[in-house]
Amino acid sequence: MGKRIYVGNLPWSVTKVILESLFSGFGDIEDALVIANKFTRRSRGFGFVTFTDDSSAEKAIKEMHEKEVEGRKLVVREAMPIGEKQVKESEKQETEKSLGEKEGETRKIKKRHEKRA
Repeated sequence: MGKRIYVGNLPWSVTKVILESLFSGFGDIEDALVIANKFTRRSRGFGFVTFTDDSSAEKAIKEMHEKEVEGRKLVVREAMPIGEKQVKESEKQETEKSLGEKEGETRKIKKRHEKRA
């Protein structure tokens, strides 16, 4: 299996055929999928494209990320396995900072408790 990429912020009008045509210039496509609401069948605004080789996928990511399609800037990146979320570096640092502050508060509470005992 090749490399799968995530394509977000798709216009509602984009279908599987349109998605394939947007990315076919970068290499051979194994599969293209536009995610739809299971009740309304309307696009949810994102999809996936699987390329036969990694270099085609990398080129597509570099050239199509933030490209405007029907007035919307696409978000194109490597697809993550279900359950994993791509976290921005700034969010990661903020979380680490927050955890560090909580650890400091915990140490202060332990010291107060130890003094009482």
